[in-house]
Amino acid sequence: MAATKTIKVKQIRSSAGRVKAHKSSLRGLGLRRINHVVEVEDTPSTRGMINTVHYLVTIVE
Repeated sequence: MAATKTIKVKQIRSSAGRVKAHKSSLRGLGLRRINHVVEVEDTPSTRGMINTVHYLVTIVE
């Protein structure tokens, strides 16, 4: 079985005062605070969550 592709995502801005759906996307990605880095599977659903909060997160190489 091939290893699943993953993406490292880093939160770079605060979630304070954001739309509820955007806060939910951050929680769904597993991000809790600024500079927190998580590794998530590269699926269309996670790509959608990253796209929703693109201004709060960055992709880490």
